[in-house]
Amino acid sequence: MKFSRLLLLLLTLPTILPALDRQPTADYHARRTHLSATLNTGVAILFAAEEPLTDFTPYRQDSDFYYLTGWNEPGAALLIEAPAEADDLHPARTYREILFLPTRNLRNERYTGAKLDAASPDAPHITGVDEVQPMTELPAILGTLLKSDRYLERNLWSQPDNDQARALISWTATTLGMDTTPSLQDVRSLTQDLRAIKDPGELALLHKAGDASIKAQLAMIAAIHPGITERAAAGIIVETLMANGCERPSYAPIVGSGPNSTILHYSENSRTMQPGEVLLVDAAGEYSMYASDITRTMPVNGHFTARQREIYDIVLGAQQAAMAAFQSGKSTITRGGANSPSANSLYQVAFDYINTHGKDLHGQPLGQYFIHGLGHYVGLNVHDPDDYNVPLGPGMVFTIEPGIYIPEENLGVRIEDDYYVDQSGKLIKLSGALPSSAEEVEKLMAGK
Repeated sequence: MKFSRLLLLLLTLPTILPALDRQPTADYHARRTHLSATLNTGVAILFAAEEPLTDFTPYRQDSDFYYLTGWNEPGAALLIEAPAEADDLHPARTYREILFLPTRNLRNERYTGAKLDAASPDAPHITGVDEVQPMTELPAILGTLLKSDRYLERNLWSQPDNDQARALISWTATTLGMDTTPSLQDVRSLTQDLRAIKDPGELALLHKAGDASIKAQLAMIAAIHPGITERAAAGIIVETLMANGCERPSYAPIVGSGPNSTILHYSENSRTMQPGEVLLVDAAGEYSMYASDITRTMPVNGHFTARQREIYDIVLGAQQAAMAAFQSGKSTITRGGANSPSANSLYQVAFDYINTHGKDLHGQPLGQYFIHGLGHYVGLNVHDPDDYNVPLGPGMVFTIEPGIYIPEENLGVRIEDDYYVDQSGKLIKLSGALPSSAEEVEKLMAGK
């Protein structure tokens, strides 16, 4: 009797959407229609991310799936059918979009809460997708499409490394008696170009991710002193990110003191900080799926030594030189090289600055200690996919993060900020509210 009442309650519960700042439905619809225009009259099928295997790992939607739908639950799929004109070989097709949802499992919902499925009232309005169908209909709908137009076999777009995508196309080939299973073209080669240009709603979420990350860095900087552990500093960051609306860090916080400051992706965070050392902290948060990426370097005891200050100022100077050299529509963040001219490379600007300012303990230039790229794109992923040889232009978001790492001196300095290019071509620092000069860092640590 009690179980029957529970089932009735679950059936009547309103659908609870994830607590994310979802953009307007029209924004996601526009992205789907833009994608359809790149499919060459083909069909795209994308699958949502699977649920994590462990209870302590929160669910995160596949970035492309979220970009196109704003849907943040597992078990779903999206089909986009591009329009096509009729000819001797192909039937006419109109644009079509379908979100496939799994059938509700009422027993599981005792643990997960109520879910939406295709039978739920007003599902298309809630999801913002024209059609919502049960997941069980996906094989039949795809099979019907391929049966009506066998040329679609050569124009199917999906995630080729996705188990569900491979299973679907294999089953479809079997049911249609195909000699071979059609190859799937990688839809990510199309979505990366769309995702490169952020719309105003995305920029607003990136601002919120940056604002929360700045607060987290400020809270951490204020707590640094000799004797504190790297893990404790990381904990302050994570706590502050969550308190300011982030659902998770954008990546595992890198908190490296002393010798660990020279290790690019140090993640153990287990050392106790000592006086006279520097602390490098690369940590930021993800707000409603959009990432921030910020690094600051500080003296553990509150004051840089002369040598630390020298290296710090060179790194800051390299960042400022790259900012000053930026030209919308011309500058790139590529390293340059034989196949990538360096004339407009901001990396080359930063490298040249570092290599002509200061020396190591042996009198050699410091360029050899700048051992990574100057930056990367940022968006739904902290390392958003895109072509690094493409000139930076309006709507693009990226980092500028020069660094010098000298293991012989246990001295690593990196200064990293997020930037975007506005519609007039001006370079805007998203994380500009977080001080970056040596004087400002020391004042923050002194509580001034």
